[in-house]
Amino acid sequence: MRLALPSWAGPLAVKAAAFITVMCCALAALLGILVHVSVTNQTVGQSRDLALSRLKEATTAFEAGDSLGWGASLDPPGLPASLRTLAVSGERGTIVADYRGRPTMWAAGPADGERALAVAVDYSQSAHTIEALDTAILWSSMLAIGATLLVGAVAVTRVTRRLHTTAQVARRITAGDLDARVDDPRAKEPGRPQDEVGAVAVALDSMASSLQGKLLSEQRFTADVAHELRTPLTGLHAAAELLPPGRPTELVRDRVAALRTLTEDLLEISRLDTGRERLELDAEELGALAMRVVRVAEAADASGAPAATSAAPVSGVGASTSAPGTSASGGEGTAATAVTVVIVRDVRVETDRRRLERVLGNLLANAHRHGRAPVTLTVDGAVVTVRDHGDGYPEYLVTHGPQRFRTEGGAKGHGLGLTIAAGQAEVMGARLTFANAPDGGAVATLTLPQTPPTGAGLPDGAV
Repeated sequence: MRLALPSWAGPLAVKAAAFITVMCCALAALLGILVHVSVTNQTVGQSRDLALSRLKEATTAFEAGDSLGWGASLDPPGLPASLRTLAVSGERGTIVADYRGRPTMWAAGPADGERALAVAVDYSQSAHTIEALDTAILWSSMLAIGATLLVGAVAVTRVTRRLHTTAQVARRITAGDLDARVDDPRAKEPGRPQDEVGAVAVALDSMASSLQGKLLSEQRFTADVAHELRTPLTGLHAAAELLPPGRPTELVRDRVAALRTLTEDLLEISRLDTGRERLELDAEELGALAMRVVRVAEAADASGAPAATSAAPVSGVGASTSAPGTSASGGEGTAATAVTVVIVRDVRVETDRRRLERVLGNLLANAHRHGRAPVTLTVDGAVVTVRDHGDGYPEYLVTHGPQRFRTEGGAKGHGLGLTIAAGQAEVMGARLTFANAPDGGAVATLTLPQTPPTGAGLPDGAV
């Protein structure tokens, strides 16, 4: 069973805690060994000096023929064999050994013949002193390690918490929240030295402000250009309608219509960029809406005019239909690509009908322009899939999503259609993903939310 850590206690905090623990243990062990060795040598040395002093007195008494005194005797039964051998060989020595269940310091030296004169000194008090010292070292080391680990953990987690906050702000900026800032209070205090985490926070805030300024400038420029183009384009469209019938007139009208569509797309992009779009929710049968989008695309393809929203409801549970429509990948499609609507499981969803029709219409239009037949629009519950059998989406689109006007390898690119579709899906709270089928072709999957986003259904400016 793994220990659940707080979100801010990441690998850095764990590694720092482990490092502090190891270093504290190593330092405590080193100091404990040094103290133990020093005190033990001192204690043993004192007991050895006492034992040798008594052995010297006993030797003097033995040579004078006097009484040996307390604790001294010739060849006592408890004398360790190694010390007796040393004494018989003419040397003096000491050794600590158990005697009658008690630690004893023995000192022995040569006597007459093959005999050893030995003195026994009680070593119990010294042994207890060393044992008590070892216990004190152990407990004090554990206390010191715990206190150091606690203080170190508090210090490290303060840093990691700030790093986690900075990372959260960076992720919010990546998700599109350009107003997100770290606002590290430590970096705002003029008399306080700025650490590395504060420097990163300040750099991130500065980068976000610069990025926000540039994006807002770009959005204002796009909106202003699109708005200023509407008036001359309206006049140009009216003038094109007055031209005499003929092939040149058709070309002029076609280009004017394309330019008007691009201008409206730019205006829609600018509105989506502001993030102030609001939903107008209504209950819709998803299958009927999908079939209606295909019929509108069919009518627009037949007339050559931009698609308009159809209001006629169609029941389509378990049904399929084919119509000239649209597709979705790389490579030129035919003038009219058949679209098959497959309703696996129909549901009634609460969504913004106009935005959903816009998303599906753009996906079908992209499939029509850049893919090949057959094109299939599948409704399976709250999931709508648009699939064609062209060359598939470019790799950058699958990885990073639609990017405005981007082209690659000489291809025509995907313009603003998929960008608008992704933006409208985000407004609805839906998830739009792009992928390539294993057997070829592009697959766009729109997953509608179970519940509408917060604030849906409010008019612009409402709270």
